[in-house]
Amino acid sequence: MEQKSVSLVEEFQRYFSIEQATTPAQLESVYKVRYRVYCEEFHYEPADACPNKMETDEFDTHAVHSLVVHKASGMPAGCARLVKADEQCLMPMEKYCAEAIDQEVIRSFDGRRDTLCEFSRLGVDGAFRRRPGEHESRFGEISALEFSTREQRTFPLVAMATILSALALSELIGRPNCFAMMEPFLPRLLRRSGLLARPAGQKIEYHGTRSPFYWETREGVSTLESDYKEFYDAILTDFAHSGSFRANNPVEKANDKPRRTHEPALLAPYFQPQFAV
Repeated sequence: MEQKSVSLVEEFQRYFSIEQATTPAQLESVYKVRYRVYCEEFHYEPADACPNKMETDEFDTHAVHSLVVHKASGMPAGCARLVKADEQCLMPMEKYCAEAIDQEVIRSFDGRRDTLCEFSRLGVDGAFRRRPGEHESRFGEISALEFSTREQRTFPLVAMATILSALALSELIGRPNCFAMMEPFLPRLLRRSGLLARPAGQKIEYHGTRSPFYWETREGVSTLESDYKEFYDAILTDFAHSGSFRANNPVEKANDKPRRTHEPALLAPYFQPQFAV
């Protein structure tokens, strides 16, 4: 009997779970990933300001969070958050990078800031970003973690899974207008997956060169490459059925589709945090 081929996305779901981080334990995992990435590895934030080795800030109280977890080890692999805006609450980019933002874009949402959010604090743990030939991580030898070659082949998808999970959350909480501060090359990489981000201002030096961008979730999802669209639909359905959030519109379970035998275009394989605020 001919064996069915398994797509890279299906392979990813075999080894990783994608979760809404709502419990204290899940949020602790999110904050620890952020500490390792933003404080220890890239030094974007001072490590001595986080004596508990968890990176948090004032925006976490009005944000929703997603978490990618390696199933076999239980290790948190990646995280992201959506910070909700309103008429009183600024987004992080408005506080720290206001001079870079096209204020006409922001003003176009006057009276409906409750549809806005900022995608930030994307982080992928270094253990899941090792380059070929690098054997050490903060956990010691990569081989000691017993990651198979087959598993490691899915690691480049951790960042994209985290991005898609944040997109799904934006739809579920009714915040379809998303902003982000990105390194200039990242929108080009996202375009490879079919996600188009529009410029929303000028470059600024903030943890390196960054620029503001925005997108509308359903519009962005509609242009995703087919494998990623299927991946997004699966995440959205799982989140909607989990009960933690209620979608504005019912999320219908995707019809069964034939498995794809080709691999989706990947982002930069060893993804660094590009959403810095």
